[in-house]
Amino acid sequence: MSLLDTLNLSYPIVQAPMAGATTPKLAATVSNFGGLGSLGSGMTAPNVLTGQIDTIKSLTDRPFMINLMVLSKQEYTTIDTELPAWLSQYYRDNTIEFTLPKCPAQNFSEQLQVLYDNPVPVASFTFGIISAEQVQRLQSLGTLVIGTANHPLEAKAWADIGADAVCVQGVEAGGHRGGWLPQSESDPLGLLTLISQTRTCTDIPLIAAGGIMSGQAIKAVQTAGAELAQIGTAFLTTDKCGINDTYKQALLDASQDKRSSETRLTRLFSGKLARGLLNDYLRDFAEFESADTLPPYPQLNAMTKFMRAHASQNMDAEHLSLWAGQGVALVKKESTLELLERLVKAL
Repeated sequence: MSLLDTLNLSYPIVQAPMAGATTPKLAATVSNFGGLGSLGSGMTAPNVLTGQIDTIKSLTDRPFMINLMVLSKQEYTTIDTELPAWLSQYYRDNTIEFTLPKCPAQNFSEQLQVLYDNPVPVASFTFGIISAEQVQRLQSLGTLVIGTANHPLEAKAWADIGADAVCVQGVEAGGHRGGWLPQSESDPLGLLTLISQTRTCTDIPLIAAGGIMSGQAIKAVQTAGAELAQIGTAFLTTDKCGINDTYKQALLDASQDKRSSETRLTRLFSGKLARGLLNDYLRDFAEFESADTLPPYPQLNAMTKFMRAHASQNMDAEHLSLWAGQGVALVKKESTLELLERLVKAL
């Protein structure tokens, strides 16, 4: 049975999770339309996540997806690196006060427990892989399990532990890279190459992500071997998206030639590779980009949070993480429903 049938979808569209940008209303709007709406919950406290799941369930009776970031206990509890000198100097120069948190990220085990206690139709995972036992426990509760992969070997690893599908994320994708193996960083693959290479090592159903901005692109990835298309950047400038106005305007400016639509893969915001619009922060501190010298994720993410909060308060797009895929020049100011209707017209 195809994913479309398994999930009872009307259209082969998955709205990307995008932690910090998605909202229960956005997810429910997409699901009610006939796609798969999702909520990026990797940065959400467990008690808040429970409430958000309840909200989505109150807004739709269609399938929806919750996405979590897989982190070890060591990763989510430990800050054992120094604040980089250049970042410390930036905070002094701009009189930005900061106090590093005790833990740099949410407790993944407690977040996962929420999905056991308050089951959801679909759970997806990024930044790592869970155990076969955890996959089976979710499935026993009626939850479909979807992994994220930037490399065929990561997709095979998810298939081997019994996942129901894998989202293959090409290098074109905006936001954080979802893989975890060294191979996915040393030679990042474009989406169509990733789909074809993954098909040679596993027959697990695939969801394609990366640079998909139109109905024609959805058809192209289906032709290449994916069953569904996951779309993120196109939703960022729609009405149900939760990003701030400064970020949204920067994306629209990139689509209207008012600022460059050039994107970069960078570790400078979080310590983990992510694609976003080029801005002054990425230019000014490019020399510190090396993974060897930057604190790892999620430690650097916790350290730059104060800069990003200050930039948001001051409507300063040049020091925000403007996550966006390579298709950003095609974004439009429109309602979420208008985008969905535009996408399905070409299918």
